[in-house]
Amino acid sequence: MTTDHVDRSAAARERVRARYATAAGQVRAGRTPSCSEADPTGMCGDAYDPGQLADAGGAGAASLGCGNPLAVAELVAGETVLDLGSGAGLDVLLSARRVGPDGFAYGLDMTDEMLDLAREHAREAGATNVEFLHGHIEAIPLPDASVDVVISNCVINLSADKPAVFAEIARVLRPGGRLGLSDLTADDQADAATLAEAAASVGAITGVLRQSAYRAELEEAGLTDVAITATGEVAAGVLSAIIQASRP
Repeated sequence: MTTDHVDRSAAARERVRARYATAAGQVRAGRTPSCSEADPTGMCGDAYDPGQLADAGGAGAASLGCGNPLAVAELVAGETVLDLGSGAGLDVLLSARRVGPDGFAYGLDMTDEMLDLAREHAREAGATNVEFLHGHIEAIPLPDASVDVVISNCVINLSADKPAVFAEIARVLRPGGRLGLSDLTADDQADAATLAEAAASVGAITGVLRQSAYRAELEEAGLTDVAITATGEVAAGVLSAIIQASRP
């Protein structure tokens, strides 16, 4: 990795951190956080059952994303789940309920302000089978083969090193484990210039992978049974999608 690439990655990471620190401040001020200037009300508010959001309290009010990964994760009692970019903790708390007292849910985030919110929300919910970790999705602070399911909601598109993220997902999944996430992808046929502008408009500051590239990079990391299902167009050529895969 060149010095220039490292510098650009660090700059992009800091922009993401600052954005989500601001979002945490908005939540504390009683305001609805937003994903980007083009998305003042958040993209994922209608992806969850209203009852789920209501039961999640403050974590539900602070939700950010482009879908609902739990709709496809098919969690079962006793499983260990990891949420990449867990924000205010919504998907972690919902996961913890599904896996029950014999299961466990980790949340990983790099933004201290969001981690503070998530831990408060966990205390308010009385959740004891959760832990929120500080770190980066390109270097997950968990051992090899330690989780059954990896979920994420509109976070991987923000990484400047997506192959590293996919490699880490494959590393921490147990054999037979699975991936179920929501993310932004790109139409394979979209014009590159239009796509770059559209991605930036919805906050995907490092760009989005075309669907064929997304599939190829997951497979390169060693994941199989890759399925990418578009759920809507959020900007010209930029698609919200559900991504599923397995570790052999």
